[in-house]
Amino acid sequence: MSKLFRIARAAEFESLTAFREFIDTTCAPLAGVDEALLYDLKLAVDEACSNIIKHGYAGMNPGSVILTIAPQPDRVVMTITDFGRAFEPSPLPAPDVDAALGGAELGGFGLYFIYQTMDEVDYETTEDGNHLTLIRRIPHSRPS
Repeated sequence: MSKLFRIARAAEFESLTAFREFIDTTCAPLAGVDEALLYDLKLAVDEACSNIIKHGYAGMNPGSVILTIAPQPDRVVMTITDFGRAFEPSPLPAPDVDAALGGAELGGFGLYFIYQTMDEVDYETTEDGNHLTLIRRIPHSRPS
C-alpha cells in the first residue's frame, strides 16, 4: 500500500498557494516527475479547488478542502475532499476563446483543464463528503 500525504485548509482562495507548495514538496522527489508534470498536477488541483471555493461553498461559510496524495510507482493519485454542494464534473468541449475575446463571459476552462491534464477523473459523493480523484500517470524513461 502506498503512503498517503494529506493537507487540509479552509476553502478560501488564499489556500491555493499551500496546496501548490504541498504538491511540489510531495511529488517533486518522485522518479519520473518533471516540471511539466508538476505544473499539470498543480493546475488541475488549482482549478478543482477554485470551483469548490466559488461554487461548492457559495453562500455558505467556507468549510475545508482536504488534498490527499497517494504516490505510486507509475502514477500520482490525488483526492480532493470537500463538504460543500455536490457537483458531478464531466468532460466539456474546449471553451470558446473567440467568444470570450468578443466580450462573452469567460468560463468553462477549469473542468476543461482538469480533463486535459489528468489521465483519469473520478467523482463521488458520500456521507463523508465530495471526493474528486485525479490520476496522472508518470512517464518513465526507458534505458537506451
